[in-house]
Amino acid sequence: MKIICIGLNYEQHIKDLGWEKPDEPLIFLKPDSAVIPKKNPFIIPAFSDDIHYETEVLVKINKVGKCISQTFAHKYYDEIGLGIDFCARDLQLKLKAEGHPWEKSKGFDGSAFMGPFFPKEQFDLSGIHYSLVRNGEKVQVGNTKDMIFQIDEIISYVSQYFTLKKGDVIFTGTTAGEGRVASKDILEGYLQDKKVFELKVR
Repeated sequence: MKIICIGLNYEQHIKDLGWEKPDEPLIFLKPDSAVIPKKNPFIIPAFSDDIHYETEVLVKINKVGKCISQTFAHKYYDEIGLGIDFCARDLQLKLKAEGHPWEKSKGFDGSAFMGPFFPKEQFDLSGIHYSLVRNGEKVQVGNTKDMIFQIDEIISYVSQYFTLKKGDVIFTGTTAGEGRVASKDILEGYLQDKKVFELKVR
């Protein structure tokens, strides 16, 4: 299983970070060891003092595809989920400033949380509403209609470089409101106002 992530896919998030809007999807990968096992908490790693949550809509690939036309991209997934891309922001900024790859800040063990997946027929794919509640306070509210690059465009683009296989998961990018986690936090994710996961932080 590959975990393929799209960075900087919401304009407000880009403004919050002070970075530039990309001309094409920004891709980075996480290893399968980044996935948090079901029912396990997120454990803050010892190497970072600034871990951030980034809530994202997930797409699960259902068959092998290479150089997929955007016209047919919808045939390559049939499930939608919600997850969190955890980022060691302090490490990322340090590595970025030094001109080094920053995979360590994004792909460390436990940096990818995935909630349950649901049939895509349950959603209006032109605009999937989602949110994250941290300790009872709503901190992120997003809608996929605001993505710079939409799901089918992402699948087509990614497949030009990486063969997509059944079970691969695409993190489609986070909206504004990402922030720092702390021990004992409780993170709750909502799709279309329905609670789909709860994750504890240690």
